[in-house]
Amino acid sequence: MNRDQKYRRLEQASPEEMAALKKKVKESPWRQTYHIQPITGLLNDPNGFAYFAGEYHLFYQWFPLDTYHGLKYWYHTASKDLVFWRNVGIAIEPEEPYDTLGAYSGSGIVKDGKLHLMYTGNTRDDDWNRQPFQCMAVMDSHGTVVKLKEPLIGYVPAGYTAHFRDPKVWRDEDMYRCIIGAQREDLTGTAVIYESPNLSTWRYAGEMKTLLDNFGFMWECPDYFELDGQGVLLFCPQGLQPQGDRFRNIYQSGYIVGKPLDRDTLDFDHGVFHELDRGFDFYAPQTMEDDQGRRILVAWMGQPEIGYPTDSHGWAHCLTLPRTLELRSGKLVQQPVVELQKLRGTRREVQDTLTSEMKAYEGLRGQAFEMICEFNPVNAEGVGLEIRTGEMERTVIRYDIDRQRLTLDRSFSGEKIDSRYGPTRSCRLVSRHIKLHLFVDISSVELFVNDGEEVFTSRIFPHPDSQGIRFFVNNGSAGLKVVKWDLARAVNDMEGNE
Repeated sequence: MNRDQKYRRLEQASPEEMAALKKKVKESPWRQTYHIQPITGLLNDPNGFAYFAGEYHLFYQWFPLDTYHGLKYWYHTASKDLVFWRNVGIAIEPEEPYDTLGAYSGSGIVKDGKLHLMYTGNTRDDDWNRQPFQCMAVMDSHGTVVKLKEPLIGYVPAGYTAHFRDPKVWRDEDMYRCIIGAQREDLTGTAVIYESPNLSTWRYAGEMKTLLDNFGFMWECPDYFELDGQGVLLFCPQGLQPQGDRFRNIYQSGYIVGKPLDRDTLDFDHGVFHELDRGFDFYAPQTMEDDQGRRILVAWMGQPEIGYPTDSHGWAHCLTLPRTLELRSGKLVQQPVVELQKLRGTRREVQDTLTSEMKAYEGLRGQAFEMICEFNPVNAEGVGLEIRTGEMERTVIRYDIDRQRLTLDRSFSGEKIDSRYGPTRSCRLVSRHIKLHLFVDISSVELFVNDGEEVFTSRIFPHPDSQGIRFFVNNGSAGLKVVKWDLARAVNDMEGNE
């Protein structure tokens, strides 16, 4: 692919090309019903997540003209309740010398009645060497966005490469701070801290000092916050090698928890690295604190450098559902925001005891639904369920009691996805009471296990007729309780309007 094609601007597409692209997207059988998705082209990292002027504002990386990673814009969505989102339109367009090849990821913070959006501008010099800038745009309560004329940070500190991006800004009692993902000159990943009294003038404070000195070749999308008196750092280390059931995606997303960051020394005394999600398709998470004091997370439901079946349909990827974060015994627990209950429609319930059998129930089927399934008590070798089943298709969730292992298997989930480490993802789970909370959409599943102790997020691409649900118990018996709701449509494919 030549550079002119990769970095095409939206206005370079003819009306006929855009009409054909929109028609192709509209005809895709895998468009979601309640997940944020692009109107055309490729969506990736969530950006600028904030509560401002009575609404939740969420932006995302967007290349509108195709499904490869091309010239990135910021696209703006907004919601009063984290459920029903409206497409506002382009918020940041790459048109200045400091972001001419893309408005890359960043974050948002409210100051003086305006939403300040700090992001990385992507540029290249004449020899095509990367030159990143940390930039800012400011949005007023009417949604008008104005960029600052000059970048906030126009250089990369000594000791780091040009892989220097994704500023996440927050406010401390004494000043504003931001954390930026970086790569050292020895090609190892890390994060650095900047400080500012006013969001305009920034001082390089230094590198965050962690115990992870050789942990991947780049840390993307860092996000530091404090929760229940503990410091938490979310980040995406690139270049980790698989270790058993861990690190089995091309790039990982996870976190470390410890004592609050020492603002003077930048020491972060922390515990082990945990993966945030055990599924196939989860990356670039970003959090915000809302007006209720909740810490809420949204992530890209996808992975870089992977092909998906919708690529040929003119669109790619979506965002996860918003999730609240809590700390439980030093581990982050994720739960779907309670507002999602607004989507619930027809309710169906089942209670039964299964003995060495697989069973389906009348009325339990669908393409877009929420379901809570509990196995208790369990006196068997294994339990589980199959969703989106058809003549040749099924997505399987099973728990092996003896091995204490929960597995999501998409070997027969429909159209294949380019997955480097096979069609299953697993984790260790010690429990004899299994609670599986699922949000299934047309082409995805988000699974919350035992009230968010573990989460599996994955895309699946079954045939529209594959709508069955089955439950099974292997070599023994288990009590089964199921509650299922059909879910209403919450997104639209209309173009933005202010």
